[in-house]
Amino acid sequence: MAIPQISIVGAGNLAWHLGPALDNCGYVIDEVYSRNEKSAKQLVNRLYQAEIKKDLDFRDSQSTVFILAVSDEAISEIAQKIHIPNGATLVHTSGSQDMELLQNGYTENLGVFYPLQTFTAGRKVDFNEIPICIEAANKPTWKLLKAISRSLSSKVYHINSATRMFLHLSAVLSCNFTNHLFTISQDILIEQGFDLNILKPLIVETINKSLEIGPDNAQTGPAFRGDLTVLEQHMKELKNNKAISKIYQSITQHILDTYHG
Repeated sequence: MAIPQISIVGAGNLAWHLGPALDNCGYVIDEVYSRNEKSAKQLVNRLYQAEIKKDLDFRDSQSTVFILAVSDEAISEIAQKIHIPNGATLVHTSGSQDMELLQNGYTENLGVFYPLQTFTAGRKVDFNEIPICIEAANKPTWKLLKAISRSLSSKVYHINSATRMFLHLSAVLSCNFTNHLFTISQDILIEQGFDLNILKPLIVETINKSLEIGPDNAQTGPAFRGDLTVLEQHMKELKNNKAISKIYQSITQHILDTYHG
């Protein structure tokens, strides 16, 4: 299989990492398009020979693979506006959106290329350790995406859109929700003259233990023990913050129901 040339639509956090990773694996990134030209320029500067594309008309492009690394809300709109060479491959990188959103009149070679990781520009990631979930509308596209994925990562999974939605849901709960709880904890600590670093050993041990023995076996705390006195004390401390009190009460009740129901 000839090594495909690739164009990327989008220049956000994922593209910031994915473009150079593909470059390093020997793929040629021809063009980068972004509505934010500054972001496009920053990404192009990280690539060997890519150029900035000013619009979504790629009909004269040398690329045969077009990756939409854009927000979920933008996928459908861009898929309808983009012009690509007939028969090229068009994929998106979303964990939650259906592959069918990509349908347009230029190609039947549609797919999903979803790296299951949280990305932030400037933070180093090891793509070889990132699970990549792929889906394809046909066998040639499947072979192509599998080849690209395996050049980047040792963890490649064939997952359809319905299953990928549940995977994304689990990722949101374990990553985004957990991080927001860190933010709430940080705010409470700052009020008392501390910062989040005081919890760093606890957070690291909690995550490591959960991954090693399973989260159900790693669960501790007053709700797990059924220590109602401590739970009531916590609720009293939160009485002036109804939003956080509601979060605390909801999670506490779920733990109580799980282990004492």
